[in-house]
Amino acid sequence: MKRVVVTGLGALTAIGNNVPEYLAGLRAGKSGAKPITLFDATQFKTQFACEVSDWDPTDRLDKREIRRLDRYITMALYAADEAMRMAGIYNDAGEKIFELDPDRSGAIVGSGIGGLGSLETEITDFTNGSGVPRYNPFMIPKMIANMGAGHISIAHNLRGPSYATVSACASGGHALAAAADDIRLGRADFMVSGGSEAVVTKVGVGGFNSMKALSTRNDDIKTASRPYDADRDGFVLGEGAGILILESLEHARARGANILAEVVGYAASSDAYHISAPHPEGAGAKMAMGNALKYAGLEPADVDYINTHGTSTPIGDTAELKAIQLAFGEAAYDLNISSTKSMTGHLLGAAAAIESVACILAIQHNFIPPTINHFTDDPAIDPKLNLTFNKAQDRRVDVALSNTFGFGGHNSATVFKRFVD
Repeated sequence: MKRVVVTGLGALTAIGNNVPEYLAGLRAGKSGAKPITLFDATQFKTQFACEVSDWDPTDRLDKREIRRLDRYITMALYAADEAMRMAGIYNDAGEKIFELDPDRSGAIVGSGIGGLGSLETEITDFTNGSGVPRYNPFMIPKMIANMGAGHISIAHNLRGPSYATVSACASGGHALAAAADDIRLGRADFMVSGGSEAVVTKVGVGGFNSMKALSTRNDDIKTASRPYDADRDGFVLGEGAGILILESLEHARARGANILAEVVGYAASSDAYHISAPHPEGAGAKMAMGNALKYAGLEPADVDYINTHGTSTPIGDTAELKAIQLAFGEAAYDLNISSTKSMTGHLLGAAAAIESVACILAIQHNFIPPTINHFTDDPAIDPKLNLTFNKAQDRRVDVALSNTFGFGGHNSATVFKRFVD
């Protein structure tokens, strides 16, 4: 089995439009929540989200091409470009400086929903128009959830494994696992992987509102995402993309790449319980974490940091912490736990990817990103757990675990480790 290492990162979030900005936002405990600007939300129960802002995709992408893409595809391409530059495939000017073997390189990028904005626009234009079916010829390629991976593979001539994983909020985690397996089993040497999502739309907000999944704290937007707080009332919708470059250790060494971390374990499970609610005792989440550690050859005491799913929902947060205590036992009290969704919002299919980037940054820079917006302790949560409230904490991080769980009971857990040659 080949070792899998990370050599590049790309990030596009509400708290930073690239990896350095994202790192700064995580360190500072920055809230990305703001009033929605992408559409008029005044009639909606929730009028805010974690939008990507002050972002000009033409910095890296062709203006004419962008018009043919959904926002989630543009975000995936943008983050992939940053990751490829960090990995040394391109220089800072975007000029290719290393030729990959296209047949041994691929792209697996998840999205929970895909091009919802494009679909919404086309249907609205049709129903408000003459009734004549004059759809945009790019509607289907803009809408379908595989086209983030498809456009990345076309842009960078990656002819190896290329597809999307679609498993709600676990999509990005499953994409990383699939890409890592292709390398570990010798089917590829170099993979672009992660997730992208852009559903801050009328349908997206309205649909989640109807499920009572979103916070409606319109009078206190910046603190609306408050995982583990007694007064949490739902998640804040986020958007963006996270991309990781994965390589076999041999391939990375041969080209002199800078190795950022190693992917040492991952696992998937299902709650087999409910379409949207987690198992109340965290049974599936416990299994995913336990199997990921077993796959990695690690003990619970080896883990320094868990970046939790932690969406700020009343049931989900406590179920995940129960699962952590079941999986880690007494070791749960020695590690740091935090939810970066308190800052970025919930990126759905991109959540695992952007949170995996946070895990690797924690390893590189020896700090724990905080869970911001904590005001009131929840009596249902064990006070001995270190949930890293409100302020980043300095700590050496050798092993970090990323959890993501999705509607349908889909669970994903990924373990990253400081690289040791």
